[in-house]
Amino acid sequence: MTLAEEVKERASGLGFLACGITHPGPTPHADRLDEWLARGYAGTMRYLHRQARRRKDPRLIVPEALSVVVVLDNYYHESEAADREPPRIARYARGADYHEVTARRLDQLARFLLQRGAGVARHFTDAGPVPERELAQRAGLGWIGKNTMLLRPGAGSFFFIGSIFTDLPLEPDAPLEMDHCGSCTRCLDACPTGALLEPRLLDATRCISYLTIEHRGPIPEPLAERLEGYVLGCDICNDVCPWNQRFAAPSPVAEFRSRGALHGADPEMFERMDEEEFARRFGDTPLERPGLLGMRRNFRAALAPKPSAS
Repeated sequence: MTLAEEVKERASGLGFLACGITHPGPTPHADRLDEWLARGYAGTMRYLHRQARRRKDPRLIVPEALSVVVVLDNYYHESEAADREPPRIARYARGADYHEVTARRLDQLARFLLQRGAGVARHFTDAGPVPERELAQRAGLGWIGKNTMLLRPGAGSFFFIGSIFTDLPLEPDAPLEMDHCGSCTRCLDACPTGALLEPRLLDATRCISYLTIEHRGPIPEPLAERLEGYVLGCDICNDVCPWNQRFAAPSPVAEFRSRGALHGADPEMFERMDEEEFARRFGDTPLERPGLLGMRRNFRAALAPKPSAS
């Protein structure tokens, strides 16, 4: 068994859905990131501008790295009836904070690399300047779908992407080059805010996930009226994808199961809450990202009575 095969076997033993290996060289479509940022599609996510150079050339992230180990961490669990009613949150946010859950197991995989002779094994989970989807595609783990998500044959897209930059010279996998979306446009057609301008082109400033998590300031009224009851994140473009409808399977990771924390919550829930209570109840969940003030804003926008048709 090669060292690369050992790494994949260890990743599987840790509960990861899949593992692939690639090199940290420049991404093939770096110019698209520059154009996307120039058009203002990143909105208030100024950190993407600061990270752009490293996102285009991952060699700059960890200069010693010769290989990148990429893993997929399945978080899918079937929705309960209450999950489909406002206030709604995306599947990934219904349990514990994935940054911590996935990072703990990535750390174990990184230590495995160190035990096998690595001098460097630095891991990332949806943090830092890592172009995760591009690296995952190059590592043979999937293709980038029309909704800009990484899609894996036989699995769909309900997973997190983690990576480990290491100085071990591991044998890389072949990229997955084929586009399996075909002529399907369900994700584009279903987006209630029109955030998917064309296949693989997202205007984040119109995306429900961006508006309820990353956006700073009030949610513009025309978009607030189209949140479909979502107060954190959005699953619409994933839910309508035939690959998810056919292949999404429950995650073995118990921490990703829904806690039902917002089931039946009334519009004033966060208005009555102070920072201390919010931290106690939600500090270890993805709701910590927008914080108490952000959740108050999101509830006001998503749960406000809709104007009656004249």
